[in-house]
Amino acid sequence: MPDPAVPPTPPVPLAALLAREDLGLRQIAGPSDPSTVIHWAHTSEMADPYPYLLGGELLLTAGVHIPEAAGSGTYFDDYVSRVVAAGGAALGFGLAPVHDTVPRALVAACEAWELPLLEVPPRTTFSGVARAVWQLMAQARHAELRRVTEAQQSLAAAASRPDPVPSVLRQLAQRVGGRAVLFGPDGTEIAVAGRDPEEPPPTGPERTPRGADREAGEAREAREALRRLAGIVRPSTGPPDRSAPGGSAAAASARPAPGGARPAPGATPASPTSPTSPTSPTSPTSATDTVAGVHLATYSLGAGRGFVLGVAAPHRDPGDHTIASVAAVLLSLLTGEHQSGSEAARSSALVRLLLGASAEDVAPLLGGGRWVVVHARPDTLTAPDPVAASALGAALGSPLIDVARDVVRVLLPAEREPGPQPGWTLGVSAVAGPAEWAVADAQAGRALARARAVRAELVRYGARPALADLVPEADAEAHARALLARFENAPALTDTLRTWLSLHGSWDRTAVALDVHRNTVRQRIAKCAALLDLDLDDPDVRMELWFALRRP
Repeated sequence: MPDPAVPPTPPVPLAALLAREDLGLRQIAGPSDPSTVIHWAHTSEMADPYPYLLGGELLLTAGVHIPEAAGSGTYFDDYVSRVVAAGGAALGFGLAPVHDTVPRALVAACEAWELPLLEVPPRTTFSGVARAVWQLMAQARHAELRRVTEAQQSLAAAASRPDPVPSVLRQLAQRVGGRAVLFGPDGTEIAVAGRDPEEPPPTGPERTPRGADREAGEAREAREALRRLAGIVRPSTGPPDRSAPGGSAAAASARPAPGGARPAPGATPASPTSPTSPTSPTSPTSATDTVAGVHLATYSLGAGRGFVLGVAAPHRDPGDHTIASVAAVLLSLLTGEHQSGSEAARSSALVRLLLGASAEDVAPLLGGGRWVVVHARPDTLTAPDPVAASALGAALGSPLIDVARDVVRVLLPAEREPGPQPGWTLGVSAVAGPAEWAVADAQAGRALARARAVRAELVRYGARPALADLVPEADAEAHARALLARFENAPALTDTLRTWLSLHGSWDRTAVALDVHRNTVRQRIAKCAALLDLDLDDPDVRMELWFALRRP
């Protein structure tokens, strides 16, 4: 059977429950292990509580189920064995009204089976014990959330430093109290931070040279196991290395089938947190193991890149996986740039443009021949920030982004068809070559204005054959310049007239598209009519103006 399920809430140390003076609990049998934890409290008066336990409980009973002649037989031994087989963490026995003292045979059975036995005084109710468990869980949960939040903030700050990869590794190693390693695609250690996890300090005399040698050997064994575990999650590797410690099979279940043979008195049952075997390479991007008392975890960074983050820590707290996952995401972004070389190519393209190269010359460095320009505005009232712009570029599939006031511009290879993005309104240009980027930029701006006016998620600029194609290009341009000559120094009037005509003379939608008041639109259109000395309600006039305004 699988290991007993436990809730996502942090467990409560049994010692913390015993320290509550308001409860007055007293341990009278079983081991006093500070690592013993409680996952919940459960009350049952069944003679066989096994079917009702999931594992990790503090089982509370007042002894109602105990027969009168229980002390002379094997009743208590059988009862405690079933609690242990079910994975119970401790047993609480309530005094009064059924029993004035804890039965001595129950104390002996708990000692034999190494199950902590607590005496619950008459003034303490079982519901009060359960409430105390949940209060301690809430406190632990709050502390864990605060720890994870602080770790996320420190990791993000580390990623923004001049040496981001070593900084992230140092911060991660500090947060988990162990060692963090970045493995390259060939399995070599690219960067390391922290130190090998150490066992808790011994309670007896200082370590002997033989003990120091043993610990050094265990540290080497853990390092090699971490390297093997990194090979398991690396996409290019083969099947897991079955020779790795703990890698041959999953941990045995702590819970035998009901009615099965019970462990011998004094034996320690398998813990629900026994070391787990690494995951298969087809199941995801992470794997865990425990070797020589050291908890190991590895995370694959990005699909197919081959970089792996390895973490070795002396313990595994509930929030450690979340903290390591955040570090893995940050390192994926950093190693992605290192692996693809795209950042160097973009820098080279920028330098060449600044030194006078043409757009056609630098386009091959950016990874595309035909392009589209995307203009995007967030649906919120706030201006886009660089982080949101980067996320949009990643979603569209291009790192070539520019944040200009309230608009994000993205240069996108034509083969990456842009789609609607939640929280954004997009305008997409026609496909263009590098020499036509400026024209495509204007097209994307017009498409965005129309998308916002008609409240569409995405509008593509439509360049299709029309009657205008029958007019020679030079004649069309000359006519447009002559007709719009009076608007040459009034771009606001030109944009307003173009938008107003594209929206069929709608004052409200034009105001939305231009982010101005509808009265401003009316005033500008009236001024256009006066400057042109034309009747803008005449469809022939509108057609002629639209023909001129569509010129680049």
